[in-house]
Amino acid sequence: MRKFSLVLVAAALLISGNLFANDSDKTDPQKSLTTQIHELLKVNKLVVDNYDLTAKVLFTVNSEAEIVVISVETDDSDLESFVKSKLNYKKVELNQVVEGKMFRLPVRIKA
Repeated sequence: MRKFSLVLVAAALLISGNLFANDSDKTDPQKSLTTQIHELLKVNKLVVDNYDLTAKVLFTVNSEAEIVVISVETDDSDLESFVKSKLNYKKVELNQVVEGKMFRLPVRIKA
């Protein structure tokens, strides 16, 4: 009986630890933004010669919870316009909006 209760307590600790670990992604604004931006950029119809395009996107979130793209650092002009059109002034869901905070996100598009 004692071993059973010990196993039960250990299982409860593991389950609660996993639940708390999963909730941290939802409360971290940067991870939440990354997930939402991934969803916005997921569907693309870029026709490119290169199979692997990268860019560094500098953006902020305004008081209305919209992404405002400041710059897109890339060598490909099509990728730059694609990222700007998909992200600029798109609403995101955030618990706490820190207006004016700059975010830098690497973007990689594989064809």
